[in-house]
Amino acid sequence: MPPVTGCRGRLGRTKEFGEQYAGKHRKKALFWGGGKKIHGHESLGLAKGVRVCEVTIEKMGLEPSGDEELVCNTETDACGVDAVQAILSCTIGKGNLIYKGTGKNAFTFIRRKDGKAMRFYAKTRNKGMERDALQQYVLDAPVDELFTFRETSDESPEIARIFKSVDCEAAAGRKKVCLDYFKE
Repeated sequence: MPPVTGCRGRLGRTKEFGEQYAGKHRKKALFWGGGKKIHGHESLGLAKGVRVCEVTIEKMGLEPSGDEELVCNTETDACGVDAVQAILSCTIGKGNLIYKGTGKNAFTFIRRKDGKAMRFYAKTRNKGMERDALQQYVLDAPVDELFTFRETSDESPEIARIFKSVDCEAAAGRKKVCLDYFKE
């Protein structure tokens, strides 16, 4: 099978890899499938995101919950964020996925009902493995080898609000202005 090109380079024989992975790990395969569906293809970053979600569920004792019960502060805009959206249902549109562009491969999850918060920081490095082998390693390795994680005291943001739409009168030559037209 020819290699598939993805957002971060050549991914190798991804269909074969996905089928092999799904056969070994049923629950992870469901997560992997959900992540792939929203992301569009397999990638190393998606594998990291799937593992972050899996560990978050385990470490925080998460169960299916209501809208916006779990908040994710992500410090990356890379592939793994798609897994967070697909598996944990944190989205920008719902107001429970907050992007803080620090460039770190880090996620902080906050459970609103009790304020429990955990921060996960990826420490995966290329151990001289080819992409498929490294992806498999990320999906199977002990979590302590992949992430530094700790409880933290981050506060959850307020629940998403719905704002009344206001026309920008500056665009029409009047007085009320939106942020795009505001000048001090």
